[in-house]
Amino acid sequence: MTKIAPSILTADFGQLDNEIKSIENADYIHIDVMDGVFVPNLSFGFPILESVRKSTNKILDVHLMIKSPSVYAARFAEAGGDIITFHIEAETPETIMKTITDIHNCGKKAGISLKPGTPAEAVYPYIENLDLILVMTVEPGYGGQEFMAEMLTKITELREYIDSHNLKCEIEVDGGINIDTARLCVAHGANVLVAGIDVFKAEDRATHINELRSIT
Repeated sequence: MTKIAPSILTADFGQLDNEIKSIENADYIHIDVMDGVFVPNLSFGFPILESVRKSTNKILDVHLMIKSPSVYAARFAEAGGDIITFHIEAETPETIMKTITDIHNCGKKAGISLKPGTPAEAVYPYIENLDLILVMTVEPGYGGQEFMAEMLTKITELREYIDSHNLKCEIEVDGGINIDTARLCVAHGANVLVAGIDVFKAEDRATHINELRSIT
């Protein structure tokens, strides 16, 4: 079954508790952390994550779009994140495994994210230690971008590698997700979909989440 992870980046933070309640039937709640350095925009950090943690028992799926995530990954895990995903492009080969280990040592799941220009094989040396791979189908840092269909090949490559090696790693997709693009992603092997604007603009968010989840 496809899992849905609405991104709260487009939520109304003046009513954050109510916004979270409106997506309580989601599988994960996706939290985009941006530092204004690794990506151009700024978002939020530990206080918002801690606030969200108090509002829900849902799995918090934290996407670190920050420089040197090895310095902060464990702190985000301790602040309430259940899945901590960081960008492979933000670390060196020497620190990637340390970051994964630090996250696991906190009792949390570890993920690696790939920018559109990063090939699937970049993650293969670490994949046996990962719980999730996040494929960006837009350039990270901005909401509302158009879905990059050429990333579907990357999803397929990852799915074939994971299945052929009998791994349990999930494939998550983030960027430009709606009913039509969700169908493409699932068909190519993704099983977790991040949707921000598409969910929060829906008249009935819970129903729309169920519609996305039903895609096979």
